[in-house]
Amino acid sequence: MRARIQLDPKLVVSIVYVIAMFMVSMDGTIVNVILPTISKEFNIEPSSTSGINIGYLVSLAVFLPVAGWLGDRFGTKKIFLMALGVFTVASLLCGFANDLQTLNLFRVLQGAGGGILTPVGMALLFRTFSPKERPKVSRSLVLPIAFAPAIGPIVGGFFAEQLSWRWSFYINVPFGILVLLFGLLFLKEHKEPSAGRLDLPGFLLSAAGFSMLMYALNVGPTKGWVSPVVLYTGIAGAVLVCIFILHELRVDKPMLDLRLLSDRLFRTLGIISLFSMAGLLGMLFVFPLMYQSSLHASALESGLTTFPEALGLMVSSRLMPWTTKKMGIHQVIRIGLLGTIIIFTLISLVGPTANPWFLRALLFSIGICLGHTVVAVQFSTFTNINSASMGRATTLFNVQNRIGSAIGVAILASIIGAVGTGTGANGDLEVHLASYQLALLGSALFLVAALLFALRLRKDDFKAIMPAKGTAESHDVKQVRSVSE
Repeated sequence: MRARIQLDPKLVVSIVYVIAMFMVSMDGTIVNVILPTISKEFNIEPSSTSGINIGYLVSLAVFLPVAGWLGDRFGTKKIFLMALGVFTVASLLCGFANDLQTLNLFRVLQGAGGGILTPVGMALLFRTFSPKERPKVSRSLVLPIAFAPAIGPIVGGFFAEQLSWRWSFYINVPFGILVLLFGLLFLKEHKEPSAGRLDLPGFLLSAAGFSMLMYALNVGPTKGWVSPVVLYTGIAGAVLVCIFILHELRVDKPMLDLRLLSDRLFRTLGIISLFSMAGLLGMLFVFPLMYQSSLHASALESGLTTFPEALGLMVSSRLMPWTTKKMGIHQVIRIGLLGTIIIFTLISLVGPTANPWFLRALLFSIGICLGHTVVAVQFSTFTNINSASMGRATTLFNVQNRIGSAIGVAILASIIGAVGTGTGANGDLEVHLASYQLALLGSALFLVAALLFALRLRKDDFKAIMPAKGTAESHDVKQVRSVSE
């Protein structure tokens, strides 16, 4: 059977990448919606459910930096499918959990799979497609990058209200099994002979440092930044990360190759991506809270109001070939950031009580503007990275994005808490609307920082990935584009 079926390797990698990354990306937002339902079923305080996310994120921080070396050393196919298997099994176990302790344990296991899966999946993708082909397959990238986080709250809200919160985990199982079988049959293996031995001191330093930092960033807004557990954990994590950086710059075969940042384009686009993720994930965190708090809407209703952002992303992926050809990638990134800054500011000024269709139009516009930036950055970041360094480059890129997302949510959550609360008409404690509006302005400031770095980009930076005029699309690229359509 296997000998008779021949699929194009580029088509195989695209299918595997999109489905697997969609699962992991959606999981990041789908769980937030079901936490209140879990607290009621387990008969615990809502604040106790924070460990469900914290355990996942800490585990992610431990295993993410070592993912590139694992893929290079043992093979990207083998490690990718093993990580996917761990993520899928952990999702099933999370759905079966009958108490908070076992659910937290299985979420840690799920984080281990997700932390390895994402950078190895990107390495698979960017090793398969040449720099000139990457802009043409950009519409495939938009699905897991930004569409999945936007649809997560809708799916989670529907399951929590109509079925059970457990289905928010069960939904990963059939897709995980499908990708596992498909990948076993059709993915090709790739190993790097120069991978070397594991940088054990680097792994131990990064595991301790990044996990402490991630913990402090996630519990800081609720426990307070000056509370002993947050302060000491954050300082210890920062010190260990600094030692880790110094160590990685000295060793010949570092686990996280920081020397790749010497490439100006890779460094600049990585910073732009970090601030963009901080702004986007921050907005997706603040806006649903503001909408539910002000209008007393359900999680599903707020998710449906946010959903046009995902539709805008889909439209932006269709426009990308035309806009990059007309304006150039550097201008697309800048204009996308500038447009999103303006829209974030408008949303913060009009508030959640504005005409619902006006809000949906603004969120749709965010998808179009920031979608251009995010996708353009992702496919062009690795322009100057060779195949041998791709695994470590995608790992470094994902570490930056994860830190950016955590910083964005942590700072915006702190803004919400700092502005204060008041007493509502029914006597309940309510967060002031102004706190949400200031937080949205904060998310816009992250994009301002990204725009300042985008101004350093030049047209010549992207010569290697812009096809010459009149160049026909290859048959392989047309096949890949048809998958996403």
